[in-house]
Amino acid sequence: MDKRQRSHLFVVSAPSGAGKTSLVRALVGELDEIKISISYTTRPLRFGDCSGVDYIFINENQFQQMIRQGALLEHARVHNHHYGTSKTWVLKQLRAKKDVLLEIDWQGARQIRKLFPFAVTIFILPPSMHALRERLMKRHESNNSTGVIQRLSTAHEEIAHYIEYDYLVINDNFKSAVQDLIYIISAVRLQKEVQRMKFTKLLAELLKN
Repeated sequence: MDKRQRSHLFVVSAPSGAGKTSLVRALVGELDEIKISISYTTRPLRFGDCSGVDYIFINENQFQQMIRQGALLEHARVHNHHYGTSKTWVLKQLRAKKDVLLEIDWQGARQIRKLFPFAVTIFILPPSMHALRERLMKRHESNNSTGVIQRLSTAHEEIAHYIEYDYLVINDNFKSAVQDLIYIISAVRLQKEVQRMKFTKLLAELLKN
């Protein structure tokens, strides 16, 4: 993928309970021209889930068929369920010069970096493990101690991969964290090479003798 293209691919990852989904939704509400990829998943629907909005829910056989057909840009097994990103959808958006944001885990992010070396990766961290536990306890799907313990154990492994990311955002204050994400994306969009491609005619005019 050419670094000078006008579209960008952003990846946002976080341990379960760090507030990634809420932050991403708030971010998209603030920024124009950015598309969120809706992941395919084999996990069961939860109360309040809307297929095609939160995830695209499919069964295990359908997911495995998508893998065999090469229909997924990345895929990973998380908390005993599969998640994956549509290759066709992402490539279509990028070709249309749209910025794309993938909300995926570190395994998927690693696959994306191999395919798109210039993807911009962001890792969301909780302010503390105590805060993460409190957030998990409040979540509807994690109101049992077994689920919380499992996710906290997984969180340690997930957080250990922060070093692989370009940016870190601490979700202590929600509004501040959203603003940090806006700053990151805005800075990427204002890079010299991006602006040079966008304003080729203007630069040529300004540099005329």
